[in-house]
Amino acid sequence: MSEASLKIVALILFGLMYLVIICAPKLKTWTALAVAALYVILGILPPGEIGAAINWNALMMITGTMLIVYYFIASQMPGRIAEALLQKAPNVMWVTILMSLFSGIVSAFIDNVATVLMVAPVGIAVCRKLKTDPVAMIIAIAVSSNLQGAATLVGDTTSIMLAAHAKMDFLDFFWMNGRPGMFFAVELGALATVPIMMVLFRRDTQPVAANTHTVVQDYFPSVMLLLMVALLIGASFLPHKPDITNGLICMTLAAVTIAVETVKEKSPKSAVKAMESVDYETLGLLTALFCVIAGVTNMGVIDDFARWIVKTGGSDPFLLYTMIVWGSVLISAFVDNIPYVATMLPVLSAVTAQMGIEPFLLYFGLLSGATLGGNLTPVGASANITATGLLRKEGCRVQFKDFTRIGIPFTLSAVLAGYLFLWFVWG
Repeated sequence: MSEASLKIVALILFGLMYLVIICAPKLKTWTALAVAALYVILGILPPGEIGAAINWNALMMITGTMLIVYYFIASQMPGRIAEALLQKAPNVMWVTILMSLFSGIVSAFIDNVATVLMVAPVGIAVCRKLKTDPVAMIIAIAVSSNLQGAATLVGDTTSIMLAAHAKMDFLDFFWMNGRPGMFFAVELGALATVPIMMVLFRRDTQPVAANTHTVVQDYFPSVMLLLMVALLIGASFLPHKPDITNGLICMTLAAVTIAVETVKEKSPKSAVKAMESVDYETLGLLTALFCVIAGVTNMGVIDDFARWIVKTGGSDPFLLYTMIVWGSVLISAFVDNIPYVATMLPVLSAVTAQMGIEPFLLYFGLLSGATLGGNLTPVGASANITATGLLRKEGCRVQFKDFTRIGIPFTLSAVLAGYLFLWFVWG
């Protein structure tokens, strides 16, 4: 089969996979695994490239965090935090907004998936106390964590990639070349989502109150979570660190947590339950998607899209900037933003050099669009997949429309605010 034919087959299988994910979400993991297997059989993704295609760092981070979070939930700490939040909010709508903003603040400094795994149990505990459906709140937590990942150098892999390519340091995300940086564009986007959430959750006006007092049974898991946050932030400043550094941090802390809790309980039962708590279906889905996206990338689809954006934008900086932002939003709704950003950064460097303009407007536009585009669909970002997996384990079925009802207006408002801000400041 010719390379052109393989590219067409890859796109057809990719489209069919997403169609099944939308129409039959219960089959999404098996469908993604089947498409990944077909990619390997057909040579779209050569067998020798499977290991490199899988983001082992992300899988290790998710697994390690899930294990620590199991003990965190068992300690009753989420319930205690939930009570503190309930005391600050007048009604359910504001509880959801506060939870969303809280997850965003955390996600500006640690990985989005780790944020969801830490904050979502608190949201679920809040909803249990209020006896409400947790779906909307957990989706809001996930999309907010994706938004804030672009705020700082340490918030997301794409931010780290941009910093390495453009030789930016941590403070450059706040203030650079005498102008406010990416952080302020993201925070303006976050503020723009508040009225959107007020509209989306306007019917959730029932008052809230914390009428119970939860006693925390064990503080050790909470200490380990805080230590994980501190180590992940610290590791972000290490030069030339291995790609699996964050994953090793999470897995090591998880192993220590399991060992300590097993010794304290003098029984391996909690360790067995912790291993059973891991969402293996979500891990399988992510593994399959990594392979499928690597196959699409291998066929040159992302390269073709990057060239099309630049060609369409031409020599007009505003048109090119607009194409970069909104084109990135569109493509990142369906594929991992990491290979896309990796492809686009050198392309934008070359284009801006030819045009004789600063590259930072296009760099920041690329980062904002690619980071936020994942919020359009439940499989557009690892954090979204993790959040829907947590809801599934709680017995809550998340329809495609349930996610897009929140994800689409949230994304459009945040991207539009950042888009305008970046143009007026850097254009």
